Amino acid sequence: MNSEPGLPGRSVVLGVSGGVAAYKSAELARLLVKEGARVRVVMTEAATHFIGAATFQAITGEPVWTDPWDVRMPNGMAHIDLTRDAQLLLIAPATADCIARLAHGRADDLLGMLCLARDATCALMVAPAMNRQMWEHPATRRNVATLAGDGVAIVGPAAGEQACGEVGQGRLVEPAQLLSAVLTHFTPKTMAGKRVLITAGPTAEPIDPVRVISNLSSGRMGYALADEAAKAGACVTLVSGPTALDTPYGVERVDVGSAQAMHEAVLRRLHECDVFISVAAVADYRPAVTSGQKIKKSADTLNIELVRNPDILADVAARADAPFCVGFAAESRDLDAYAQGKRAAKKLPLVVGNLVADGLGGADTQVVLYDAQGRHPLARAPKPAVARSILDHISKLMAD
Repeated sequence: MNSEPGLPGRSVVLGVSGGVAAYKSAELARLLVKEGARVRVVMTEAATHFIGAATFQAITGEPVWTDPWDVRMPNGMAHIDLTRDAQLLLIAPATADCIARLAHGRADDLLGMLCLARDATCALMVAPAMNRQMWEHPATRRNVATLAGDGVAIVGPAAGEQACGEVGQGRLVEPAQLLSAVLTHFTPKTMAGKRVLITAGPTAEPIDPVRVISNLSSGRMGYALADEAAKAGACVTLVSGPTALDTPYGVERVDVGSAQAMHEAVLRRLHECDVFISVAAVADYRPAVTSGQKIKKSADTLNIELVRNPDILADVAARADAPFCVGFAAESRDLDAYAQGKRAAKKLPLVVGNLVADGLGGADTQVVLYDAQGRHPLARAPKPAVARSILDHISKLMAD
């Protein structure tokens, strides 16, 4: 299997069945192509009532397949040949009818034939989408359980407002999340079996009901690490300060506000983890007193007494049962001295250091890894790529 990130060289067959959520499949196809995959679309007859084949052809640059009798395939056996060089058959949306047909091995349309005739090297992934009552019906639950028992990956559904106006579980998972599921499928499981606890984002220390002490951390680095660790097979819990980021696919997220709340959330979950990665930009100090009412503007100056917050990483690393601990050091100067000092003072196997000018709050970053063997600079790159390199380094240190 190709171990490169993304989907270059991968071949994906995208099955589209007849639900209103079919319009999202066009965006999914675009994202898959953007990641480098070859995408061929197979539509049921019902799907063509919701979205046109020309849309998918324009996005993928490939002919769209709907008819089992289509003679464009040289040997006239599209139901066999379409998946012979594919590594994944993804059906999104998969309606209740489509799921029922798959569960019972129906082969009366091209998509059903493909599912039965696919080679063992072509995995099947299904993303359900239907009315909430159809999803909750015992027949659908039995059919989904049958597919799962056959080794089919089930992604979703999500909960929320539906096209029919009802609210509940049954929405198609958003295209970006489906892409994450596909990327997860193809990522080598270098962290399989590992339980990883990660903190991310800023903390917000309340001054009064409307004001806080915080910082410019976006949370992107911590979220990228959580995402990449989950793709690599780890069971990931993300304790997050306030951010505007979506929860990575397959990650359990715990939202907190203050440093004290993050400290408590981490210690409650510490017994469950093998690796603790302290990425969050935790406020070192908080107001000694929080006003219950908004502080009104009056004098030219305002004095606020600050007290020190608990040091989450130090408290974790000092435990007799401490997991493998990774610290982050964001500095404005003298990075080597401060990062190595932090590693020594807290007895950490690894510290990831960066200058704030090189990535705080941005999409790209440049970091240096500090361990017992010295410093290991990484090239500037998007944060997901940097996260993969950090996790690779962690895996090597743990193996040693």
